[in-house]
Amino acid sequence: MANLGGPAVCQACGRELPPQQEKGRPRRYCDATCRSAARRRREAVRRPGVKEKLTPGPRHDYLDIVDRLADAAARSSSGPPLEALTAARDLSAAAGEALQQAVDRARAAGHSWREIGDVLGTTRQAAFQRFGHPVDPRTGAPMSTEVAPGAADQAVTILTSLTEGRWEDARRDFNAKMSDALDAGRLADSWARMASLVGRYEGMGEPFAHRVVDHTVVEIPLRFEAGEATGRVVFDEEGKVAGLWLRP
Repeated sequence: MANLGGPAVCQACGRELPPQQEKGRPRRYCDATCRSAARRRREAVRRPGVKEKLTPGPRHDYLDIVDRLADAAARSSSGPPLEALTAARDLSAAAGEALQQAVDRARAAGHSWREIGDVLGTTRQAAFQRFGHPVDPRTGAPMSTEVAPGAADQAVTILTSLTEGRWEDARRDFNAKMSDALDAGRLADSWARMASLVGRYEGMGEPFAHRVVDHTVVEIPLRFEAGEATGRVVFDEEGKVAGLWLRP
């Protein structure tokens, strides 16, 4: 095929481009990262020309998130592994922020939590627990949605101890009330009852942590040979286990 030529240097970083030996549009950039950088620069120049007073603030926030998503996606597809990992982390954070804004807009437009849950493939309660803005009925003030750091990993460790029959290890982080109410023998009995209902344990899914008033609740899907269940671990404000349930 004929050499199509094109610009001698990348229009984003200025590095020399290799000769193009294929049909198609002339090459202008080194890679997706440079293409994304050039687009952001164009957008930065273009936006002041937009009638800022007529463009809602959330719209600009949304455009910023889109830019961050595009940039992180481009960086995560190439480069050293740790750099790609950092880019993937940024991509996840930007996607989460975009999803929260989209849910807030849907709620402002009058859509129900059931409709939002259907789109997200979850229940209305789970959608609210993740994206809602609960108000304390006692005070009328917004309630905190921050979960205790490390709660999800701690819950996984507790349920792993159960699946391996290490009952005392599972009780290690119980608060005083839980320790008195649930000894190693009762834990073993509960796990045996679960096995009688759904069979042999096979694995667990990703934990989901959320805030309920003054507690952090972690729910973990559990897979068994004849069914599924949910392990729920509740942590108090001191990080101690205040509740533990196994529900088929």
